[in-house]
Parts: sequence; C-alpha cells; structure tokens
Amino acid sequence: MTGTITPISGILGTSRRKRSVRANASKIGFSAATYLGLIALSALVVLPLGWMITVALTPDHANVFTDPPMWFPTKYWHWENFIRALVDPRRPFLLYMANTTFIEVFVVLGSLISCALVAYPLARMKFKGRDTVFAIIVLTMLIPWQALMIPQFVVFNKLGWYGTYLPLIVPAFTGSAFFVFFIRQYMRTIPKELDEAARIDGAGHFRIFWSIILPLSKPALAVCAVFTFLGTWNDLLGPVIYLNRQDQFTAAVGLAGLVSVQNQQYNLLMAANLITIIPVVVLYFVAQKYLIGGIASMGMKG
Repeated sequence: MTGTITPISGILGTSRRKRSVRANASKIGFSAATYLGLIALSALVVLPLGWMITVALTPDHANVFTDPPMWFPTKYWHWENFIRALVDPRRPFLLYMANTTFIEVFVVLGSLISCALVAYPLARMKFKGRDTVFAIIVLTMLIPWQALMIPQFVVFNKLGWYGTYLPLIVPAFTGSAFFVFFIRQYMRTIPKELDEAARIDGAGHFRIFWSIILPLSKPALAVCAVFTFLGTWNDLLGPVIYLNRQDQFTAAVGLAGLVSVQNQQYNLLMAANLITIIPVVVLYFVAQKYLIGGIASMGMKG
C-alpha cells in the first residue's frame, strides 16, 4: 500500500497561510471595533447639535423640553426661523455678525503681525538678555485676564476709548505671550542654514524674516489665527465692558440678549447659535491642513 508524502515545505506554507488569515481577521476585527467606538463617541458630540437643529425648526413657544427628547419637528419645519433670527428689528443679529467680523479682521491681523515680529528675534537672533526677555514673556501667561480687567478699563476710559472698538482691537497689536511662545518654538525648527545662505546673498534680518521665515511658518501662523478668531468670536466679557450702544454689539452679546426669563423663544435662540457656528466650521475646514501640521511640528524641537 503506497501513501502520499506531503513535503515539509507544503506543511509550513499551509501553516503560514493560516496564521496570516488569523492575523488579518484579528486586524479587521480590531479596526471594526475601533471605528464603531469612534462612531459612538462622535454621536455623543453630534447629538446636542442635532437637538439644536430640531429646536431651531420648531414653531414659537413649542415645548422643546420633552422626555424623551424630540429629534424632529412633529408637523412643519420652520426654516424661516433662521431669517427671523437674523433680521429681528429688536435684536439685529445680522448687524452683530458684521460688527464681530469687523473686529475679527483687525484682531487677527494685529495678533499675527505683533506675535511674529516678537517671536522672530527670540528664535533666530542672538543678543544679550534674550532668554531673560523670553522668560518674562512666558511668565506673563500666569497673570489671569480678570486681574488686569479693572486697570485696563481705567486706562482705556481715561484715553476716551470707552464706547468704541479700540479697547477690543488695540491690545491685539501688542502681542500675546502664548502665541509668541508658540511661533518662536516653531521658528526654531527651521534650519539655520537658510539664514546663513540669505546673509551671503546680502539679505538683512527683515528680508530673512519676510521672505524666508514667515512663509515657512504658515502652519504656526494658521494655528494662532484660528485660536485668535475663536477667542474673539466667543468673547462676551470684553464687549459687555466696553460697548454701550446696541448698534455696536457683537454676536456673543446678541446671543446673550436672546436669553430672557419670560417668553423665551428657544427656536430663535438655537437658530442664532447655529448661525454663529457656521463661520467657525468654515474656518476649520479651510485651515485644517495647516492646523494639523502646525500642532504636530511642535514636538520636533524644544
């Protein structure tokens, strides 16, 4: 009786294929579990937004605090609530958005200019007392804004700036300690050889800063621009302190004005909230590439 002898190489090959199949199956299972977990966590974040959209589409004085929560309007979807929130003559929210945009342009521009100009010499130049100056700038981050609120108000009031946008705009041109630190750390990751090559060609410090360092620092500048935009867009305390006319109010003040104790119209409040989210979402998607690159590069060099 003759039998077939299986080569050892065939047995080993079959064993390797089985292990490979099991490894691939485990990877697929792990990936599926990971994606399911991420979807579940994302749902927890999106659910409040979904409830806001539902409330924004309900009619006036509808009972929005139901148990279980109402996720879709029962009869009609009132899309006109968004238009009403914008053009309400009692609270001209469209004007508030325009005022906020006006402030944003100068604040973001001033913050980027001042912080980049301060960060460049701290990162690329050598001079006596450089580290001491940088340490003092970093230490100022320990001072809370609330501690400076009253002295700043006294100064701006004596300058005659109360009731204007100047107290909200001018401080941006004096720089921010955190953004100076952030941009300085990023500029230190740029090779020094670029500066030396530019000096050989006769370029000065400003030319090196404007033509080489600043273009290469776009990711860090984008991070600072987005964070500055968000801080200014959501700022409520500053406009409340320094603005005294309704036609000057910002979007944050307008949202606060929509909250009332009696006859609260939650549909208009949620519609206005959703409108204020749109510029932030658009900005994030536009600057997403630079945001990821700027934050990730911070770990390259101390």
